[in-house]
Amino acid sequence: MDFDNGSEFMNWGVLDWCDKHDIPVTRSRPYQHNDNAHVEQRNGDWVRKHAFRFRYETDHEMVLLNELWDLVMKRKNHLLPCVKATGWAETTSGRKKRIYDAPRTPYHRLLDAGFLDDTITAAMQVEHDRLNPAAITRRINRIQRQLIDLAAARTRGTRPAA
Repeated sequence: MDFDNGSEFMNWGVLDWCDKHDIPVTRSRPYQHNDNAHVEQRNGDWVRKHAFRFRYETDHEMVLLNELWDLVMKRKNHLLPCVKATGWAETTSGRKKRIYDAPRTPYHRLLDAGFLDDTITAAMQVEHDRLNPAAITRRINRIQRQLIDLAAARTRGTRPAA
């Protein structure tokens, strides 16, 4: 487990639990504010984009969030192509410029890598073929609407927290 220097997670209870389960604990370097930048960027890009900045406290909200993450990851890994940096080039003015490969989904990149055996490849192909992008998007939107309504009800005081 890797923590930043905040005490919200890094405390004696968590350290004792990690010791009992043989989990190594590391932490960011002091005064190196950019050590955790990639994690925070992912939180901004995916977590807050899909689940917003509300506080979720109930079991029902946890069920909704778990379903939401499953759908978001299916869409991200199977349906949304991304590019990978492959190198650098120099422009005519002498500036450096990143070079990217053709857009591919993470699912297709994994298949192209050739690391999977035939059984796993076939199972992933079945899952990929069953995906309906429109249905996934509609369900994500419905879950987000439910989460917004639950947060609004808590804010108005019409629903007790936890």
